[in-house]
Amino acid sequence: MITRAALPALLAVAALALGGCAATPADTMAADESMTDEAMDEESMDDEAMDDGSMDDAASSPGAYVDYREGVIAETAGDKVLFFHAPWCTQCRQLEQSILSEGIPDGTTIIKVDFDSETELRQRYGVTLQTTVVHIDDEGEALGSTVLYDEPTIDALLASAP
Repeated sequence: MITRAALPALLAVAALALGGCAATPADTMAADESMTDEAMDEESMDDEAMDDGSMDDAASSPGAYVDYREGVIAETAGDKVLFFHAPWCTQCRQLEQSILSEGIPDGTTIIKVDFDSETELRQRYGVTLQTTVVHIDDEGEALGSTVLYDEPTIDALLASAP
């Protein structure tokens, strides 16, 4: 029997399963609380691997995946792509997994931008959906953008280049 108290969590899980990123962070909070210990351990290991500083060191190297921070665009040589990512978005996680497992071609840097907290960047580039990638030049001017919701892969990201 489903209790009234359990209904919001059940609806959030259903929204995630049916709509991918259609749910908002508030909608998914209850679903996140029900993650298994194993899933939480895997997620925290992924976060630790990305937070060890190795991504920041790669900002000047070709074929890099780095977190957005002030100045990273100017410091980065070669092709640059902003990836507007939300950790609660299943499609974003699929795209990130593709990036990490398949690698990035030499001369390309993918800059991971937090969709939820970087509202100024979202407004600047007209981003309204997570999984959006924006190809930019050395000055940070947009060259083109694409939403990769339907095909969250590194191949689709590279094919979206203007």
